[in-house]
Amino acid sequence: MKTSDCRILLVDDDKAHRSMLKAHLGTAGYDISEADDGDVAVHLAQARHFDLILLDLKMERMGGMEALAAIHASKPRLPVVIITAFSSIETAVESMKKGAFDYITKPVDAESLLLTVERALEIDRLKNENPSPEKNDRSGIDLGNLIGSSQALQELAATLALVAPSDATVLISGESGTGKELVAGAVHHNSLRNKAPFIKVNCAALHENLLESELFGHEKGAFTGAAEQRKGRFELADKGTLLLDEIGDMSPTTQAKILRVLQEGEFERLGGTQTIKVDVRLIAATHQHLKQMVDEGRFRQDLYYRLSVVPLHLPPLRERPMDIPALAEHFLKRYAEKNRKDIRSFRTEALEALMAYAWPGNIRELENAIERAVVLSLDEQIALPQLPVQVRQHYANDAPRPFAVRPGTTLKNMEKELILSTLRQTDNNRTRTAEILGVTRQTLHNKLRDYKLL
Repeated sequence: MKTSDCRILLVDDDKAHRSMLKAHLGTAGYDISEADDGDVAVHLAQARHFDLILLDLKMERMGGMEALAAIHASKPRLPVVIITAFSSIETAVESMKKGAFDYITKPVDAESLLLTVERALEIDRLKNENPSPEKNDRSGIDLGNLIGSSQALQELAATLALVAPSDATVLISGESGTGKELVAGAVHHNSLRNKAPFIKVNCAALHENLLESELFGHEKGAFTGAAEQRKGRFELADKGTLLLDEIGDMSPTTQAKILRVLQEGEFERLGGTQTIKVDVRLIAATHQHLKQMVDEGRFRQDLYYRLSVVPLHLPPLRERPMDIPALAEHFLKRYAEKNRKDIRSFRTEALEALMAYAWPGNIRELENAIERAVVLSLDEQIALPQLPVQVRQHYANDAPRPFAVRPGTTLKNMEKELILSTLRQTDNNRTRTAEILGVTRQTLHNKLRDYKLL
């Protein structure tokens, strides 16, 4: 969609501020309509077509929260960006929980405004190209080694089905070990670039000068030891995808160069003068809070908004215990085959210990624990003594038992027992049970039906 085809409704009872925002957006080529209060905005939104609404929170007759609810009652898919003063940020965040796409604070920075608008319109375009993401099951997209049935994984699959075919930049956040690189791989392998290279760079593993050379390449003699010309990762990833892992560790100088590549698709090698053009889809990943780093002046705001066109967050394993059984089985099969061992299941205490532990190292820690257990096991089942000491100690210290399982219980039956146990703990409150297990209420209902528990 061309910028001139995008219709934006600007809602603000401050005429001067509204005029200033209209000038910024008009310069960028957007078609702008105006409203001086929330009630007018509701009427216009119902009567006309808009691609986006910029909505002030504080207005005389009808405030932004009330207007947001009324607009989404008739047009729930219409993206709304809230405009607010710093003193009302908590209210703005609350508005996002009620359906707003994002918020921007006064005084409005022109570049941040345009980037937020661009991001909202891009997400809306992706949704319109795939109008029923809720119908996309996991069979429609290859998640590779992303294993689990939790709500988080289902939502991720639906989002990836929308995002992967596009060229939108993706920012993946989450604690170490949650599977950010796997998500990046899933984006690439389900994209139209999947026949081209998928190149990865860990920004935390290299010194600033080495990182720049690694990313952009160098000419012969560019620095001591540069004995020949070398292509950088951007060139190697041309027509494909480049993953910048731990991008929060990147220096301000390198951040500026990355921003230029994103904006203009060009750069020069270190020590060179020739401008090189590339066509690369960028995916960034970090375990840090980039927005907080922006607020503290440690990460460029313009680069942050360029990177987070599509933000994806991976919750830690402790927040999605429903995924532990499937992950444990997956790693057991992998490492039993790798080590040529006939190990088929877990003993009761081992299963309970795996479920009771919080896994601060997330999936990576769980994988290492299962690999260790396979190596140490001399039986057909993984027993408690083969698990890491911290897992055994937590289990021994009267850790809450998620459920009780009998010897020989399959992982499928273990899931059933976990659901039943959680239902008992919540007095059969299905909504609370779904929250604890990290799945939607509908998913819980489906599993209860599958297990004939309804």
